[in-house]
Amino acid sequence: MPHHKTALRLAAPVAVLALALTACAGGDDDTDAAAKNPATTGASASPARPASGGDMAKGESATGKVAEGPGEVTYGVVAQEVEVGTEAEAAKAVADAADAKGKVLATAHIKYTHKGGSALTEGSDVHDGATVFADGRRGGVLIGASEDAPGCEDRYDVESWKQGESHVFCETYVIPAEATSVEVHWSEEDGEPYVWRFPQK
Repeated sequence: MPHHKTALRLAAPVAVLALALTACAGGDDDTDAAAKNPATTGASASPARPASGGDMAKGESATGKVAEGPGEVTYGVVAQEVEVGTEAEAAKAVADAADAKGKVLATAHIKYTHKGGSALTEGSDVHDGATVFADGRRGGVLIGASEDAPGCEDRYDVESWKQGESHVFCETYVIPAEATSVEVHWSEEDGEPYVWRFPQK
């Protein structure tokens, strides 16, 4: 997966924070794609257990592989927490406050640990597999959101990454204010998602 570091870093300062609402379909895109492709269903008389993915306990780390520039890298991944803001904060963060009516910001903190494979010198694609859901429905990506809040690192500032080192990247989505559960999903390319659930009061 190619890096677009320069373009992304230049775009962020000039972009007004805008709400990019994704299709709010229950479940993941991979699941939808499989449903539309009959060749992927009913092909096996005894379905095999997914090679990856599943529900994770609080603080439990998943292990997955990502094809990076120098070669395949094995990562440990754990969603540490989700910070949920207020409707007023969401209204200030988007270009049109009406887009955020009845919604709040949810920022997921995800820790990645390089566990094996080549050392990286030009950044990583591991965070591309992260998304945020609320009550089983994918949230809306907040374009231009700063991901360097306290406890978060800017993924585009991390270039050198060796085995044993860890970094925490954050992802901000817009979710319904009345959501009772926020879910952080991370998956390998073409893999099933690992899911961490954070109940809301």
